Amino acid sequence: MELDPTSMKPVINRIKRAQGQLAGVLRLLEEGRDCEDVVTQLAAVSKALDRAGFAIVASGLQQCLTEGDGDVDSLDVKKMEKLFLSLA
Repeated sequence: MELDPTSMKPVINRIKRAQGQLAGVLRLLEEGRDCEDVVTQLAAVSKALDRAGFAIVASGLQQCLTEGDGDVDSLDVKKMEKLFLSLA
């Protein structure tokens, strides 16, 4: 299944923000900043990426349900479940 680039725009923006946050984490490490500051920023990056992943899986599931042939049995439930759980 291919993702619709238009519906992925918010996810793309979220990942770009996470990319900026990750650059900030690297900068903090290079400057020898406080451990708590580094871990706090790293946790924010991790959460942003997790949310992006969940949004991608949710979008894919929605596409399967709305564009499919209406046969729930043809939906690869196990595959979608595996993708979802890989983010947990």
